[in-house]
Amino acid sequence: MCGIVGYVGRPKSLEVLLGGLRRLEYRGYDSAGVAIITEEGELVTRKRAGKLQVLVDDLAAEPLTDGSTGIGHTRWATHGGPTDVNAHPHLSRDGKLALIHNGIIENFAELRAELLADGYTFESETDTEVAAKLLGREYEAGGGLAAALGRVVVRLEGAFTLLALHRDEPLVVVGARRNSPLVIGLGDGENFLGSDVAAFVEHTQRAVAIGQDQIVTITPDSVLVTDFFGTRVIPSEFQVSWDASAAEKGGWSSFMAKEISEQPEAVANTLRTRIHHDRIELPELAGLEEALTDIDRIVIIACGTASYAGMLGKYALEKWARIPVEVQLSHEFRYSEPVLTPRTLVVSISQSGETMDTLMAVKYAIEAGAATLSICNTQGATIARESDAVIYTHAGPEVAVASTKAFVAQIAALYLFGLHLARVRGTLSAPAIAEALEELSGIPAKLEQVLLTSTRIQELAKWMSDSRAVLFLGRHVGYPVALEGALKLKELAYIHAEGFAAGELKHGPIALIEPGQPVFVIVPSPRDPNSLHAKVVSNIQEIRARGARILAVAEQGDAAVLPFADEVIPIPLAGALFEPLLAVVPLQIFAMELATAKGLDVDQPRNLAKSVTVE
Repeated sequence: MCGIVGYVGRPKSLEVLLGGLRRLEYRGYDSAGVAIITEEGELVTRKRAGKLQVLVDDLAAEPLTDGSTGIGHTRWATHGGPTDVNAHPHLSRDGKLALIHNGIIENFAELRAELLADGYTFESETDTEVAAKLLGREYEAGGGLAAALGRVVVRLEGAFTLLALHRDEPLVVVGARRNSPLVIGLGDGENFLGSDVAAFVEHTQRAVAIGQDQIVTITPDSVLVTDFFGTRVIPSEFQVSWDASAAEKGGWSSFMAKEISEQPEAVANTLRTRIHHDRIELPELAGLEEALTDIDRIVIIACGTASYAGMLGKYALEKWARIPVEVQLSHEFRYSEPVLTPRTLVVSISQSGETMDTLMAVKYAIEAGAATLSICNTQGATIARESDAVIYTHAGPEVAVASTKAFVAQIAALYLFGLHLARVRGTLSAPAIAEALEELSGIPAKLEQVLLTSTRIQELAKWMSDSRAVLFLGRHVGYPVALEGALKLKELAYIHAEGFAAGELKHGPIALIEPGQPVFVIVPSPRDPNSLHAKVVSNIQEIRARGARILAVAEQGDAAVLPFADEVIPIPLAGALFEPLLAVVPLQIFAMELATAKGLDVDQPRNLAKSVTVE
């Protein structure tokens, strides 16, 4: 949630800020604003409720004077509605300082009361204006902007990233972070700050991640990082592995359409360099090798789509590594008082690596003495740095709010880890591992085949665009796919959708079946000796007898389904554990196309944000 950009360098701040905010639109927001110190040393600001384009149009109609120093923000409303007044930046009492903020300041009411008692007044309903006024007061006390910020942040409770500038320090931007992302971009005669690297990747691919409870000061030629108390910190630099073109639509109708099409590449890139013929190489797990031989239990924590990837990981890990696995929603995890020991491995899954619920769950696991592993798509992210080890997926930037390619890349990474753990624990023979790796390596080509079915799915979506509810059924690994299919439809098309374990049908959900009710069924392969194929076909017959319209996602050549399904969406032949990587794609396409048919924005669904950085 919220996008943040900071820049110091050449007199082109507005260009950098607006370009960075445009690449951060995926994070979800409802207002936007900028603050610039002009070449004449004046502080100018502009902010507007609505999409970024509203601000851009306003600036075109009434331009701001540009300068070499600026900060920009897209806000997702928390304290106070999405209005011009509540939008960021917010100013100090004297109007010389501007501040932007991502996160929630939990003790803002107490601080606001203190400032009111000191004669301050407020224009907005936000917690951010409290921080701006507080920082302005501290600046007046002396010591410079960075020192003033240090005195402020130690008083703040909650999660926050703050960026500020002051007209009396015209070539300086300062930032601070606690439980909320902030990254530095290193340029030549210019430096950048952003809530992620997308903010500045058009200008530089050299980046530095700021650690927890740290403050950064950037000028055109220097970067200084300290802790909250002024002690200097030497952060590590990393290279961004993609360029700005990867975050552009490139001719596609939407980022979601582009990212669905990129799934074969996303899986291939996640597997690349990690599979060598019949061997797995995961050097990033070197620090965990001893722990992996000793663990007796795995807990997977994630939210939303990532939790469904975790459910699929459970099936693979238990089958291959023969170790108990449970999957918990991150936001419930630490409140359930879980039993964790040094022999517990907690695996967190997050596309952004900044999901606040998951981050706090990881911190809880670390404090409890458990080993931690993260699966993450974003380099330098907080969860990855907090964990004992990280397996990065290499899906590339995922801009659409609803996840697609990151989901299949997470499954691929979990399967790599499952096979690696099976080798370490000796629970799977070398030929069996080689066979599974061969199957996994073939998934990108099979995904290409699935994408060829999109025309028919588009036709079905248009036909069903007036549907009021859609049900999804699956068994075993098909169940998480059903859950994900329902979630995508809810996210994109705002249609009531539910995913069920097909075996639960007779325990209640069958009461929802009425004539014409659309039901997607994920049909397992009839070739698997342990298959639930016959039971799922029986489920299809039960709901068809009650007038439901059946849309079956089934293996090519599955003759047993044809007599009972109104529509069969074929997927290539694959082993049972690998079918979900293929079966989910038609459901993604269906949700996208149905939302498009309804005239909805598939990249930025209402009320949703890509990176959820508040609890």
